[in-house]
Amino acid sequence: MNKSILVTGSTGQLGSEIQVLASLYPNYTFTFVDRNSFDLSNLCKMEDFFDDKTFDIIINCAAYTAVDKAEDEKDLANTINNRSVSLLAKIAKNKGISLIHISTDYVFDGTNHKPYKEDDAVNPQSVYGQSKLAGERAIQEINPKNSIIIRTSWVYSSFGNNFVKTMLRLGKEKDELGVIFDQIGTPTYARDLADALLRMLSDECLMFNENVEIYHFSNEGVCSWYDFAKTIFELSSIECKVNPIETSQYPTPAKRPHYSLLNKSKIKNNFNIEIPYWKDSISDCITKIFNDKC
Repeated sequence: MNKSILVTGSTGQLGSEIQVLASLYPNYTFTFVDRNSFDLSNLCKMEDFFDDKTFDIIINCAAYTAVDKAEDEKDLANTINNRSVSLLAKIAKNKGISLIHISTDYVFDGTNHKPYKEDDAVNPQSVYGQSKLAGERAIQEINPKNSIIIRTSWVYSSFGNNFVKTMLRLGKEKDELGVIFDQIGTPTYARDLADALLRMLSDECLMFNENVEIYHFSNEGVCSWYDFAKTIFELSSIECKVNPIETSQYPTPAKRPHYSLLNKSKIKNNFNIEIPYWKDSISDCITKIFNDKC
């Protein structure tokens, strides 16, 4: 059966990767919108967008993701990550649309010593994390049936701006860099998340949940930002020394979780998804970045 899918944030990392993979799913009709055609900071125009449209599924990839700027732009972050998400949930419920919403590991405080499960206590330490959690809770309260929230972490891609691209640039400009070693998590290749999302759409389990379900997704394995940077340079043959530094040596306006490993057992078991190892995915992404430049 042909399904109509709206993808918001289409020019971001995840939205761009979904666009690349969309041709592999001929039974789906995709509508891709970005901030110019679907601005989550303008709630009135968002509502108007749906006046003459309906979809089977909304994949909400759009978000306010400037973690440090959010400390000063609290209202804007809350509008995009909470109020607009609440509106999407209401529209989804009223029109019988399934909503897939992308959230973050920043809803946790980073004090765990084992990978976070979906039902572990949340305690965001930043404005960004608080706004994302508020969006999650809005969806759960409104409860559009057959909808899910997916939390992810450390997202990168060959599209957009991200840690991988920043390291590739700085590694060529500098002889050495200091990179934080005491924040632990797992990178997520947006292509792998996009692939998992589209595979989930074809699973009828998604279409029969009475209450909003939460899932965790990142690549397999564990590393620090220091390990991440070292691996990027090794795979790119960049001669740049990486010095491990503590978070206290690189203060930022927003507090970040020191430990944000996500337990992916639920999504793997429920949807029979195999998740690639983080180093394999970074290798694939860097190869694509280099090939795109040729």
